[in-house]
Amino acid sequence: MERHIDKELEKVRESIVRMGTLVEEAVGKACGSFQKRDIAMAQEVIKGDGEINTAEMAIDKEIFEFLALKQPVATDLRFLFSVQKMNKDLERIGDHAVNIAQSAVNYISLGVQYTGGQHIVVMMGIARQMLAEALTSFIKNDSQLALKVLEQDDQVDDLNSGVTRDIIDMVKKDSATIESALEIIRISKNLERVADLSTNIAEDVIFNTKARDVKHHHVDDTSADRHVDRLS
Repeated sequence: MERHIDKELEKVRESIVRMGTLVEEAVGKACGSFQKRDIAMAQEVIKGDGEINTAEMAIDKEIFEFLALKQPVATDLRFLFSVQKMNKDLERIGDHAVNIAQSAVNYISLGVQYTGGQHIVVMMGIARQMLAEALTSFIKNDSQLALKVLEQDDQVDDLNSGVTRDIIDMVKKDSATIESALEIIRISKNLERVADLSTNIAEDVIFNTKARDVKHHHVDDTSADRHVDRLS
């Protein structure tokens, strides 16, 4: 039987999904602005940051009001605490999207053509994929997909090291590219943080669906399934 508060919990879920959509679009545009050398696209990301911040505050308010006025049981609390953490992580990903967009503007304005390797482009693709899959795992309550996100984090770290090597080679060939190189390093560091925060979201999905804390270590889904839902 559906409880009265289930409808309000669904509203919270819908709010965080909308927030996730905004953030995912921001990251996509920020990466696209670099790849397409599109300053206008980068500026859209920068201007849109206020909407993401407003959404974060609105979701916080929804959660606080729910906790203050309703009588959530343990499973409800687990969901709300997971969403609250996701909300913070999504807002921070939005900030990193702005950082990427700002570096893209600076890089484009310098007029230097990037001659490094493909690590930065591959890194953008994987970071975006991790975010998309983390959000989808939340929408579908899919712990298996969330675990897939965790498995990709090391790959992004390796790509970040690859970008550094690319940049060193680029500057050695032409010292005049150093300012552009620094912007690309900043973009790479922000992408690494997007991946880290997407991993956080995936971990929260596993906590919410399995009552299993997988932070700082990986578990397979079979192992997670064997754990009793201690918080319900």
